[in-house]
Amino acid sequence: MIITRTPLRISFVGGGSDLPAFYEQEQGAVVSTAIDKYIYITTNPKFDHKIRASYSITEIVDSVDELQHELIRESMKLLGITSSVEITSISDIPSQGTGLGSSGSYTVGLLNALYAANGHMAGAERLASEACHVEMDLCHHPSGKQDQYIAAYGGLQFIRFNPDGTVFVDPVICAPETKQSLQDGLLMLYTGMTRKTRGLLAEQAKLTREKPDKQASLRKMVGLAHQLLDALERNDLGGFGEILHAGWQEKRKLTAHISNTQIDGWYQRARMAGAIGGKILGAGGGGFLLLYAPPEKHSDILRALPELRSVPFHFSPQGSKVIYVEENGYH
Repeated sequence: MIITRTPLRISFVGGGSDLPAFYEQEQGAVVSTAIDKYIYITTNPKFDHKIRASYSITEIVDSVDELQHELIRESMKLLGITSSVEITSISDIPSQGTGLGSSGSYTVGLLNALYAANGHMAGAERLASEACHVEMDLCHHPSGKQDQYIAAYGGLQFIRFNPDGTVFVDPVICAPETKQSLQDGLLMLYTGMTRKTRGLLAEQAKLTREKPDKQASLRKMVGLAHQLLDALERNDLGGFGEILHAGWQEKRKLTAHISNTQIDGWYQRARMAGAIGGKILGAGGGGFLLLYAPPEKHSDILRALPELRSVPFHFSPQGSKVIYVEENGYH
């Protein structure tokens, strides 16, 4: 049996520039961090040579081509695994439509587990690039690349997406006190709303290709990612909230479905209670609202938003890893 643990993520600014519709024209960039909320994948040899895949439903099939779960099917085929395996998953946070990059984390963790089951160790770059290949090329999901890379690498990273398809991942170098202060200033609130990410991302990609003003907003967001990197490396959190706020204002311009009157109302109430900046995580439309405020203002913000659930978290320095191995194979 193999168990992998792969972090979810929060992205501060630049999301959307990791879509091919943008980075194929010019370099995209995000500042993102892994957090201590995880997806766990287990793989185990199966005695009867069938494939059992358990997620929101359970599939038991005779061949890999019969699997309905695209990510499992294409990941297994990529690694040449065709039978005799059981795959299950557990997530610390509901994985559909919450804006924490769960699909990318799932695919990275799955590939990590399948490589380990084959007796190989895969590095972060391989896991990230192959997870992108599975999701974007083999399954034709309208996703970007940032989720897979931060899930594989972990930590607080500045990630750039190049027109030639390569990705540069550089750790944000700042004092431990700066990282701690940043973490202490963040609030993550669950809105209770989930949404279909693929539809939002497909619409965003289409508009990005067709509308110069959408390209311009993403270009500004990339600029803000560079500003945020510079501020963090100078150990200056003074402008962090304003950069987060500016990024959210640009992101809201990308499609009409990224925000709505309810989300805008929550954000306005949070700002009136002391939040400097914030954003809806992920593609938008629901999921988690991330806010940045002085810690002494957090209780005021939570009182102003009693219908939202605060979810404590910490930054996670590690990417996807194998956390358990027990040899019990059948031959």
